[in-house]
Order: sequence, then structure tokens, then C-alpha cells
Amino acid sequence: MKQNLNRTLTRVRTTFMAFTPGQRVVTVVGVAALVLAAFMVFRWVSTPNYAPLYSNLASEDASAIVDELTAEGTPYQLADGGGTIMVPRDDVYSTRIALSGKGLPESGGDTGYSLLDGQDISTSEFQEQTDFKRAMEGELASTIEAVDGVNTAIVHLALPEKEVFSDEQDPPTASILVDTSAGTSLEPEQVQGVVHLVASSIDGLDPADVTVTDASGKVLSNGDDGGAMGASSRDQQLNDFQQATVKRIQTMLDTILGPGNSIVQVTADLDFDKSVQESTTYGTDEEAPVLSSNRNTEKYSGPAGGTGATGVVGPDGQMDSFGNAGTGGNSAYTKSSVTEDRGVDKTVEHRETAPGSVNSMHVGAVLDTTAAQAVNVADVQELIEGTLGINLRRGDTVEVSTMPFDRTADEAAAKELAAAAAAEKQAQTWRLARNLGIGVAVLLIVLIAWLSARRRAKKKEEQTAYLVEQLRLDAAERAASAVAIEPNPALAALEAAENNVADEMRLELASLADGQPEDVATLLRGWLVERS
Repeated sequence: MKQNLNRTLTRVRTTFMAFTPGQRVVTVVGVAALVLAAFMVFRWVSTPNYAPLYSNLASEDASAIVDELTAEGTPYQLADGGGTIMVPRDDVYSTRIALSGKGLPESGGDTGYSLLDGQDISTSEFQEQTDFKRAMEGELASTIEAVDGVNTAIVHLALPEKEVFSDEQDPPTASILVDTSAGTSLEPEQVQGVVHLVASSIDGLDPADVTVTDASGKVLSNGDDGGAMGASSRDQQLNDFQQATVKRIQTMLDTILGPGNSIVQVTADLDFDKSVQESTTYGTDEEAPVLSSNRNTEKYSGPAGGTGATGVVGPDGQMDSFGNAGTGGNSAYTKSSVTEDRGVDKTVEHRETAPGSVNSMHVGAVLDTTAAQAVNVADVQELIEGTLGINLRRGDTVEVSTMPFDRTADEAAAKELAAAAAAEKQAQTWRLARNLGIGVAVLLIVLIAWLSARRRAKKKEEQTAYLVEQLRLDAAERAASAVAIEPNPALAALEAAENNVADEMRLELASLADGQPEDVATLLRGWLVERS
């Protein structure tokens, strides 16, 4: 084993010594790079992958958990200013279970519904209501913190006591303070989502009674709108409407006059009030089906007895005679009446007007005098009115005027852009020339190195061939002298031993010629000079 190792090391050393100085440097650098890469890979594989154990910890809980992890010998890392403790990913759940068995973190259970776990029959009504309010605040805060961009949320609820013998109850209210990540802010849709989330979680809480404020004290949503739309949402909708209107008109004018030859501004007044209208209309329809019918018929036939007047009492209270008074005779009458109840044609309409309708709209457009020479300003104004559906009765106005535009800034910007484009083009040209120069230099270096290596290899082959030829001639001379003399057994044995020594020397000389061809060539030249 030792001999094989020595032989391998000797072979490696001989091969390394046969390299040129440049090849030796490249070999050393390559081996060092491979060793360094192997070390980095081993270190990366052996380093554990950390995952959060607990986040948003109080300082007392973080200190207690760190002491416990240190006592157990569990590696850990601190993040977020000490509020987050990270441990190897494989040990997260086992570490949590172990710490929970020791009551850590201690303050992790003083919010949310866990507050209600410690109540007993001796708890007062006030304490019970207070714990319930705190539990709801904690649960809502945890839910809001799950929204993207929200780091911390604080919820305060005002839950008035219910009056048993009162028709009117004080409504509950809520206030929310949110702390967002640095450089981020909540979108209006997210704010409304938080408002309705809290309103839906509390019985009887109207979205209009929920106020949302950020950490800087800016009110994101309040109850001024009756819960329909927050102030920020109103401004956003108004801004979107105005920008969309400006884009429609600006696109049309750019097509007619060319880009940069017109400016459009729109001021709109939107109605954000929410109204509900209910109306009931009754109609008559002769073909409506009969719901109920009542028919009465009265008949009389017989003698008119007595001398008094007989007949039917009229509307004036007088008796209408059917015969001569005081005279005998027969009398008869027939009376019938019909009462019908038909279905009534009834229409009940419930109409709810959504906020966001247009109360009035005012449009102002300025055209460049030079570009507007080929168009009629009145036609442009009529085109804008028709496009936007301007209603003059509603108070809408459209003003179109022509003025000369100041092109100084545009010309300066165009010159700067042209200069920047020229500089970029020149830089690209220089980069291309530099890259080509580097490529040519690399090719020249490779070509020179190849020619030099080829020259050295050819020289080495010539020197090796010369040395082998000299050794062959020397062997031939010794063989010729040996044939002339009849050797005896002792001399033959001695010659065999010398031949073995000569073979070993030949191998060493061949190895020496391979490793140091220049030195061998110098030595041979010295021998030749001495013989001559």
C-alpha cells in the first residue's frame, strides 16, 4: 500500500514538474478553486435552515425563551430587533411543544378568546363584560394583522349596555389603529374591507360607526358617509372619473391635432349620496278577474189595500204611488242590485340610487394656435359636448380656446434626448470596440501560447530522439565488442548484472530527458565538444 502511494506521488510529482511555469500556475489555481468550492458546499450543506419560532414577542417573553433555548443547547437566531426568534426548521414544532409545556411565552395567551378560559362562577357581570370586550378586540386585531401590509393593529370597541325597557339603543362603535410596513399604505379597498370585517363581527355595529386611522394619525375611513363610501374612496373615485374623461378627450384631440398640441382639464361634481325611493301605483283594468260578487233581487206583487197611498218611498221621502189613492187595485215592483269586487292593478316599485352620479361637469380645452389653424374651434367644442353628453340644463360647461404654446421646454428636452441618444450610441461603439479588442487580444494570446507549446513540443521530440539515438549507438558498440570476445560464464553473469544496471540507468535517463530536456541537451552538447 505504501509503495503504491509512493509510486503515485512520484508519478504526480514527475508529471507536475514536466509542466511549464504557466501550466503549473493554472494547475495550482484550479486545485485551490476546487478545494474552496468543496469547502463552501460542505459548509452550506452543514448549516441548518432557520425558520421563525415566535414573532412579535414582548421583551420579557423573548428573554425567557432565549434563556431556555440556551439552557437546552438549541441554536437560535434573533430577527426584527429581537421580536422574532428563529431556530432550525426541523426543530420548530418540537421546540414549541417543549416551551408550551413550560408556559412560554407567558404573554401569548392574554388576548383573544383565551381571556375567557379563566372565568368561574364568582366572576362579576362587569368583569365578564370587560373580558368579553377585550377578547373581541384581541381577536379582531389578530384578524386585521393578517391583511397584507399590516404589521400591528389595535382595536377599541365601545359596546353600550342594552336597555331593556327602551325602544332606542345607543349604537356600538369601533376605532382601529393600523401600523403598516415601511413605504406601504393600505388601498381604499383594503380599508373598506377592514371596516366591513369589523362591522360584521359585532352585533348591531354599522360600518358608518367604524373609524380607521394609520400610525401617522391620518384618518383612512370614518362615518361621515353613512357607511357607503369613505373619504379616501370618494376622492379616488372622483379622480378616476376625471382622469378617464380627460383621457377620452385628449386621445381624440391628439388624433386630430397631433400629440402635444392640446391640453384638457375636467372638473366634475359627483353625487355620493345614497337614496332609496319606494312608490305604489294603483290602476284600473276592466278585464281584471272578479274576486267576489253579490247579487240582490227584490220582487213584490199583490193588491193595493186601504185607502191610503201605496208605493215606494222616494229619495225625497215622499211616497210614489203606483195606483190611484184611495182606490183598490193590484200593484207590483221588481228591484235588483249587483256588487262585484275585482282585482286591483297595483305596482310597488323600490328604487335605490347608487352613489357616484354626475351633478355637473366642466371641461376646459386649450389648443395650440399654430396647430388649430386647420380646424374650427366651434366644431371641436361641439365634438367634445357630443362625446361627453354635456347637459346644459344640468349646469355643464365646455370652454375651448386657442393660445400659442411655449415650446422652449420641449425643444430643450428634445436636444437633451438627442444628446443622450448620441452619447449612448458612442458608448455602445466604444464598448463594441473594446470587446472586439479584448477578443482579438485573447485570440492572439491563445495563438502565441499554442505556437510556443508546439515549438517546445517539437524541440523536446528532437532532443529525445537525439538522446535515444545516442543511447542506441552506444549499445550497438558494446554489443559489437562483446561478440569479438568469447565470454566465460563469470563474465556473462557480470555482464548481465551490468546490463540490468544499464537498463535502470537508461530508464532514469529517459525520465530525466522527459522532465528536464534542456539540461540533458546541454550535457550532450558538452560531451560532443569534448570528443571533438
